[in-house]
Amino acid sequence: MPEVYTVKLGELIDEFALTPLFLPEGGREIEISRAEVYRPGLPLSGFFEHYDPAWIQILGRAECAYLKQLDQKQMLASLDRLLERKPVTLIIAHDQTIPQSAIKRIENAGVPLLFTKEETSSFMAELISQLNVKLAPRITRHGVFVEVYGEGLLLTGDSGIGKSETAIELVKRGHRLIADDAVEIKRVSARTLLGSAPELIRHYIELRGIGVVDVRRIFGMGAVKETEKIDLVVNLEPWQQGKFYDRLGLETEYTEIMGIRVPAMTIPVKPGRNLAIILEIAAMNNRQKKMGYNTAQEFNRKLMAQYETEAGE
Repeated sequence: MPEVYTVKLGELIDEFALTPLFLPEGGREIEISRAEVYRPGLPLSGFFEHYDPAWIQILGRAECAYLKQLDQKQMLASLDRLLERKPVTLIIAHDQTIPQSAIKRIENAGVPLLFTKEETSSFMAELISQLNVKLAPRITRHGVFVEVYGEGLLLTGDSGIGKSETAIELVKRGHRLIADDAVEIKRVSARTLLGSAPELIRHYIELRGIGVVDVRRIFGMGAVKETEKIDLVVNLEPWQQGKFYDRLGLETEYTEIMGIRVPAMTIPVKPGRNLAIILEIAAMNNRQKKMGYNTAQEFNRKLMAQYETEAGE
């Protein structure tokens, strides 16, 4: 069974500057385990199919207007139907208000009630985005993760191949370190993987013969980054004489991580090869491909056109 991750309600209150209208004892310690955020318009009218109380419930303009247009008895009955299912928390958005009697009912039910002036849709979008990151399924992979020209490069390979040394050289050239040795990978959507460093080793890098180095203190805050999307996986391996290595790059290789296909390449390592420069070119080339230009395909097209021209003469 996959591990379930949670975030404490108090963390969300602080991050989004929410105002507690009512918070039961220990309310900040309530654990949120679902990234879905719900507007309970239908549940307030009595329809609870597909309703899940583990979802954060948002009362926007429509929901608050609906409660206000009911008479006192109908409003409390509508609210009771919702509260008896013990929603994890209610958030009033868009600078709206609800009757004091409704607030009292929520307090009696022991359900946290929070408030924000933010517009409902934008607040929900940001909240869902943050919950997707905080509650995302994750794995830890051995490797080094760097940002090069805005591209997240995950370097893999055997221990001692030179991943950390290459990362330091990239940092010296103005790029940023995200993680060394262990990379925590989160699947935040059906198409996106985010990589970061475990907190204990964040901003540190190990160099054999020197030891552990604090990259942030030596090179400054601009040399590190907390998290980045994984755009390209680069496997470093010792150069093998006689092994075929792709020299044109016509076909894009992929590796699968947590069910998501990520572009990948293998770079052979031997004395004299400047891996930092090679990785800079790999990052720029990958960026070009995402923008719709494939150098290898363009070169092949010109080559075939030249061949056809010569064959026709």
